[in-house]
Amino acid sequence: MPQDRYQTVQDVADRMNVAEATVRQWIKSGALRAIDIGKGWRIADTDLAQFLRAHETSPRPSETRPGQTAEMESDDEPPR
Repeated sequence: MPQDRYQTVQDVADRMNVAEATVRQWIKSGALRAIDIGKGWRIADTDLAQFLRAHETSPRPSETRPGQTAEMESDDEPPR
């Protein structure tokens, strides 16, 4: 983690297009890991990435799951 880049609450809020209060609530609830350095919270890039992965709904259509071929992507179509 020492090589991580850190962002402020405002940076994350701007990036996610949410209010700073929302980011602070995520931190307070433990959903988003952050470090209090005395001047305010800082969020590591890896912690933000982990938070985003934990809140994904499903893979993007262009992504395949491990062990799955592009032909098998759609669950609606029977295998050939």
